[in-house]
Amino acid sequence: MIHLASNSPSRALLLNNFGIDFIQKSPDYDEDQISSTIAKDFVYTASKGKLDAAIREFGLEMPLLCADTVIAAAGGSILRKAKDIEDARRILKIQSGSTISIISSVHYKSKTLAFSDVSATYYHFSKFEKDDLEAYLEGGLWRGKAGACMVEGFCKKYIKSVEGHESTAMGLQVEVLLPWLKDLN
Repeated sequence: MIHLASNSPSRALLLNNFGIDFIQKSPDYDEDQISSTIAKDFVYTASKGKLDAAIREFGLEMPLLCADTVIAAAGGSILRKAKDIEDARRILKIQSGSTISIISSVHYKSKTLAFSDVSATYYHFSKFEKDDLEAYLEGGLWRGKAGACMVEGFCKKYIKSVEGHESTAMGLQVEVLLPWLKDLN
Protein backbone atom coordinates (compact mmCIF):
# COMPACT_ATOMS: atom_id res chain seq x y z
CA MET A 1 0.00 0.00 0.00
CA ILE A 2 1.26 3.48 -0.87
CA HIS A 3 0.10 7.01 -0.17
CA LEU A 4 -0.70 8.92 -3.36
CA ALA A 5 -0.05 12.50 -2.27
CA SER A 6 -2.14 14.00 -5.07
CA ASN A 7 -5.81 14.83 -5.60
CA SER A 8 -5.62 13.86 -9.29
CA PRO A 9 -8.41 11.50 -10.43
CA SER A 10 -6.25 10.55 -13.45
CA ARG A 11 -3.35 9.45 -11.24
CA ALA A 12 -5.72 7.43 -9.04
CA LEU A 13 -7.21 5.79 -12.15
CA LEU A 14 -3.74 4.84 -13.40
CA LEU A 15 -2.80 3.24 -10.07
CA ASN A 16 -6.10 1.33 -10.03
CA ASN A 17 -5.58 0.19 -13.63
CA PHE A 18 -2.13 -1.15 -12.74
CA GLY A 19 -3.43 -2.91 -9.60
CA ILE A 20 -1.53 -0.77 -7.08
CA ASP A 21 -3.17 -0.39 -3.66
CA PHE A 22 -3.14 3.16 -2.33
CA ILE A 23 -4.76 5.80 -0.22
CA GLN A 24 -5.09 9.31 -1.63
CA LYS A 25 -4.58 12.60 0.18
CA SER A 26 -2.64 15.61 -1.04
CA PRO A 27 -0.37 17.73 1.14
CA ASP A 28 -0.70 21.49 1.41
CA TYR A 29 1.69 22.89 -1.21
CA ASP A 30 1.51 26.07 -3.32
CA GLU A 31 3.15 25.54 -6.71
CA ASP A 32 2.45 29.17 -7.65
CA GLN A 33 5.62 30.03 -5.71
CA ILE A 34 7.76 28.37 -8.44
CA SER A 35 9.25 30.88 -10.86
CA SER A 36 11.02 28.62 -13.37
CA THR A 37 10.01 29.06 -17.00
CA ILE A 38 11.72 25.80 -18.06
CA ALA A 39 9.14 23.01 -18.11
CA LYS A 40 11.38 20.18 -16.82
CA ASP A 41 12.72 22.37 -14.00
CA PHE A 42 9.24 23.57 -13.07
CA VAL A 43 7.68 20.11 -12.90
CA TYR A 44 10.62 18.63 -10.97
CA THR A 45 10.55 21.49 -8.45
CA ALA A 46 6.77 21.16 -8.01
CA SER A 47 6.81 17.40 -7.47
CA LYS A 48 9.81 17.59 -5.12
CA GLY A 49 8.11 20.39 -3.17
CA LYS A 50 4.98 18.24 -2.86
CA LEU A 51 7.11 15.33 -1.61
CA ASP A 52 8.81 17.49 1.03
CA ALA A 53 5.40 18.82 2.13
CA ALA A 54 3.97 15.28 2.23
CA ILE A 55 6.86 14.03 4.38
CA ARG A 56 6.27 16.88 6.85
CA GLU A 57 2.50 16.39 6.85
CA PHE A 58 2.17 12.59 6.68
CA GLY A 59 5.56 11.09 7.55
CA LEU A 60 6.97 7.94 5.97
CA GLU A 61 5.05 5.21 7.77
CA MET A 62 3.53 4.50 4.36
CA PRO A 63 5.57 5.07 1.16
CA LEU A 64 4.75 8.40 -0.50
CA LEU A 65 4.13 9.00 -4.19
CA CYS A 66 4.07 12.59 -5.47
CA ALA A 67 3.86 13.86 -9.04
CA ASP A 68 3.32 16.94 -11.13
CA THR A 69 2.68 17.50 -14.82
CA VAL A 70 3.02 20.43 -17.21
CA ILE A 71 2.63 20.89 -20.92
CA ALA A 72 5.29 22.59 -22.99
CA ALA A 73 4.16 24.21 -26.23
CA ALA A 74 6.18 23.83 -29.43
CA GLY A 75 7.90 27.16 -28.66
CA GLY A 76 8.90 25.95 -25.20
CA SER A 77 6.45 27.98 -23.09
CA ILE A 78 4.83 26.23 -20.14
CA LEU A 79 1.07 25.71 -20.45
CA ARG A 80 -0.16 25.32 -16.87
CA LYS A 81 -3.65 24.80 -15.51
CA ALA A 82 -6.08 27.31 -16.99
CA LYS A 83 -7.34 29.96 -14.58
CA ASP A 84 -10.69 30.37 -16.35
CA ILE A 85 -12.48 29.52 -19.61
CA GLU A 86 -10.77 32.30 -21.58
CA ASP A 87 -7.36 31.12 -20.42
CA ALA A 88 -8.32 27.54 -21.36
CA ARG A 89 -9.38 28.70 -24.83
CA ARG A 90 -6.05 30.54 -25.31
CA ILE A 91 -4.02 27.54 -24.13
CA LEU A 92 -5.91 25.05 -26.30
CA LYS A 93 -5.57 27.28 -29.38
CA ILE A 94 -1.78 27.17 -28.90
CA GLN A 95 -1.95 23.35 -28.98
CA SER A 96 -4.32 23.09 -31.95
CA GLY A 97 -2.44 21.87 -35.03
CA SER A 98 0.82 21.82 -33.12
CA THR A 99 3.21 19.55 -31.23
CA ILE A 100 3.31 19.58 -27.44
CA SER A 101 5.29 17.71 -24.83
CA ILE A 102 3.55 16.59 -21.67
CA ILE A 103 6.16 16.36 -18.95
CA SER A 104 5.58 14.51 -15.69
CA SER A 105 7.86 14.30 -12.68
CA VAL A 106 7.38 11.63 -10.04
CA HIS A 107 8.95 11.12 -6.62
CA TYR A 108 8.50 7.91 -4.66
CA LYS A 109 9.92 7.69 -1.14
CA SER A 110 9.79 5.07 1.59
CA LYS A 111 11.92 4.66 4.71
CA THR A 112 14.50 2.75 2.65
CA LEU A 113 14.05 3.86 -0.95
CA ALA A 114 13.94 7.09 -2.94
CA PHE A 115 13.12 7.26 -6.65
CA SER A 116 12.72 10.27 -8.95
CA ASP A 117 11.95 10.46 -12.66
CA VAL A 118 11.11 13.12 -15.22
CA SER A 119 9.53 11.76 -18.42
CA ALA A 120 7.91 13.32 -21.47
CA THR A 121 5.36 12.21 -24.03
CA TYR A 122 5.07 14.10 -27.30
CA TYR A 123 1.75 14.63 -29.06
CA HIS A 124 1.28 15.90 -32.59
CA PHE A 125 -2.24 17.33 -32.96
CA SER A 126 -4.34 18.17 -35.98
CA LYS A 127 -6.38 21.40 -35.80
CA PHE A 128 -9.16 21.36 -33.21
CA GLU A 129 -12.64 21.90 -34.67
CA LYS A 130 -14.10 25.17 -33.36
CA ASP A 131 -17.53 23.78 -32.34
CA ASP A 132 -15.91 20.76 -30.66
CA LEU A 133 -13.48 23.02 -28.78
CA GLU A 134 -16.31 25.27 -27.57
CA ALA A 135 -18.35 22.26 -26.37
CA TYR A 136 -15.30 20.99 -24.45
CA LEU A 137 -14.76 24.40 -22.89
CA GLU A 138 -18.42 24.72 -21.89
CA GLY A 139 -18.38 21.19 -20.40
CA GLY A 140 -15.61 22.23 -17.98
CA LEU A 141 -13.59 19.00 -18.13
CA TRP A 142 -10.46 21.10 -18.79
CA ARG A 143 -10.52 22.41 -15.22
CA GLY A 144 -7.57 21.27 -13.13
CA LYS A 145 -5.76 19.76 -16.15
CA ALA A 146 -2.26 20.80 -17.15
CA GLY A 147 -2.61 22.79 -20.35
CA ALA A 148 -6.39 22.21 -20.18
CA CYS A 149 -5.56 19.06 -22.17
CA MET A 150 -7.20 15.65 -21.86
CA VAL A 151 -5.36 13.24 -24.14
CA GLU A 152 -7.68 10.51 -22.88
CA GLY A 153 -10.71 12.70 -23.64
CA PHE A 154 -11.22 15.77 -25.84
CA CYS A 155 -7.76 15.79 -27.45
CA LYS A 156 -7.76 12.06 -28.27
CA LYS A 157 -9.44 12.32 -31.68
CA TYR A 158 -7.03 15.06 -32.75
CA ILE A 159 -3.85 13.05 -32.08
CA LYS A 160 -1.89 12.47 -35.28
CA SER A 161 1.01 10.69 -33.56
CA VAL A 162 2.45 9.99 -30.11
CA GLU A 163 5.96 9.36 -28.82
CA GLY A 164 6.03 8.07 -25.23
CA HIS A 165 3.72 6.54 -22.63
CA GLU A 166 0.10 7.68 -22.34
CA SER A 167 0.42 7.28 -18.55
CA THR A 168 3.10 10.01 -18.52
CA ALA A 169 0.66 12.30 -20.31
CA MET A 170 -2.03 11.41 -17.78
CA GLY A 171 0.27 12.56 -14.98
CA LEU A 172 2.08 9.48 -13.69
CA GLN A 173 4.61 7.39 -15.63
CA VAL A 174 3.50 4.11 -14.05
CA GLU A 175 5.52 1.92 -16.44
CA VAL A 176 8.73 3.60 -15.21
CA LEU A 177 7.62 3.39 -11.57
CA LEU A 178 6.44 -0.26 -11.52
CA PRO A 179 9.87 -1.89 -10.96
CA TRP A 180 10.26 0.21 -7.82
CA LEU A 181 6.90 -0.96 -6.48
CA LYS A 182 7.39 -4.69 -7.16
CA ASP A 183 7.81 -5.57 -3.48
CA LEU A 184 4.52 -3.95 -2.43
CA ASN A 185 2.17 -6.75 -3.54
